[in-house]
Amino acid sequence: MDEKIPTDMPLKADTEQSPRYVFIINPIAGNKNKKRIENTVLRAFAPGEALVVYSESQGHAQKIASEFVQKAVPFCIAVGGDGTVNEVASALVNTETVLGIIPAGSGNGLSNCLHIPHVVKQAIEVIQNNYIRTIDAGKLNDQYFFCTCGIGFDALVGHDFARGNKRGLPGYVRSALKQFIHYRAKKYRLKTDGQKQKVRAFLITIANAGQYGSNFYISPGAKIDDGLLDICIVKPFPKAAVLPLGIKFLGKRIDRSPYLEVIRGKKVTLQGRKNKQYIHYDGEPIVVRGKIKIQILPGALKVVAPESVKPRITIRRKGIVRSHLSESKTA
Repeated sequence: MDEKIPTDMPLKADTEQSPRYVFIINPIAGNKNKKRIENTVLRAFAPGEALVVYSESQGHAQKIASEFVQKAVPFCIAVGGDGTVNEVASALVNTETVLGIIPAGSGNGLSNCLHIPHVVKQAIEVIQNNYIRTIDAGKLNDQYFFCTCGIGFDALVGHDFARGNKRGLPGYVRSALKQFIHYRAKKYRLKTDGQKQKVRAFLITIANAGQYGSNFYISPGAKIDDGLLDICIVKPFPKAAVLPLGIKFLGKRIDRSPYLEVIRGKKVTLQGRKNKQYIHYDGEPIVVRGKIKIQILPGALKVVAPESVKPRITIRRKGIVRSHLSESKTA
């Protein structure tokens, strides 16, 4: 559901004035000049209307956002990459406070899916327009995610990538090539909306949005407001298929590959053969023991986004798409 928040919401008296917009900046995300972003933000709003706060450590952005949710601030804006966006958004789930984003990281997955401009002034204009969309949130055990989470090769790459000093797509590709040399597909037990199966997979990604970040798409047909998760199973493939698969990932055509199977559902349970498992959510690597429980939370987050974006129509040709909520079909 989309809505327009009125722009004339009154502020409190000067002695107790509360800002309408709180910008939470991660000072170490990406390579944009954060002081310049702060100055651009403060010039774009009336005095007292916007407040800029800097996060100081991992988890701090979520704590800051939670405090302002308690104060009923209408908008909390994440200024950073996917990790910063995840922290701020996690504090806003099932609240009336609206998420805004100024992309300033290396991946910028959610902002890309929402078509938010990367130019700071243009992103601010989107926020000032106050056009609100309601989107879904995913939940991995007790952790929220908004783009993707998963297990297998991409999770292992995510852990290696986090230890490196090269950010962005080049750093991710470097980690992927390093891990690919010795990596082998793994066996998993998967349950989707009660339907059990055993799979051997190179990776399994649970997608709320279509991409990991950097426009690297795992499920081009995924929608962030349909109340469904796309369970993307990349099957074992010959080494000769690596380059064609990489091109399909970057070209939003991975859903045309015979090595990808997509199942749609609302609740997922996933377990590998080992108790200790490498997982990723919105680019953040973690280690989980035992079963992984994932579910979709429909309409759990309000976000400010461009108003004029038209729905994307995706034509599938070769990939297999199944849903446990409706009739199976081959695309």
